[in-house]
Amino acid sequence: MGTTQIAVLDAAARCFGRVGFKKTSMDDVAAAAGVAKGTVYLYCENKQDLFAQAVENELHAWVDSMSTLIDPKRPADEILTEMARRDVAFVEDRPLVADLLVGALDGLLPGSRHRFVELRRKGVGHVVAVLELGIRQGVFAADLDVPATARVLQEMQLVGALLARRTQLSTAQVRRHQRATWQLALNGIRGR
Repeated sequence: MGTTQIAVLDAAARCFGRVGFKKTSMDDVAAAAGVAKGTVYLYCENKQDLFAQAVENELHAWVDSMSTLIDPKRPADEILTEMARRDVAFVEDRPLVADLLVGALDGLLPGSRHRFVELRRKGVGHVVAVLELGIRQGVFAADLDVPATARVLQEMQLVGALLARRTQLSTAQVRRHQRATWQLALNGIRGR
């Protein structure tokens, strides 16, 4: 991907994340990217395609960020905790990832639902990898249902990240809830 295409996708993600799909125009994206409207159309067929590409780009950036933490020499519970910390900041800064992972985008563009389902599957892969590592290390219970647990952990993180957007809680209160939830979850999956 070239730098102009990356700039367009980043601008699209910011615009869609800030005001939503319906209120974002191609002119808005072009202005945010600092390019002509025609340049935006070099990288997409229409607004729906641009939106789907922006979501996919955001998810890949998130997965790449989380994947850098996976190190078989580190205890898996420490890796998951670090991922949780990064998750919160990333999802708060990039709301399209949160909306994708909780399924909020599926009804928005029904023609892209299958694409979003596949992206969600990819989005949980790094959690699955860390859980499997933890089982091999003896950190997590050997009988853990890895795919289901990965999804539950991811959903918990998303709910925590969305608390700040959807409640009147202060940042300190949100962080406190997130820490408490995370400790509960980790204690529930640790090996005995």
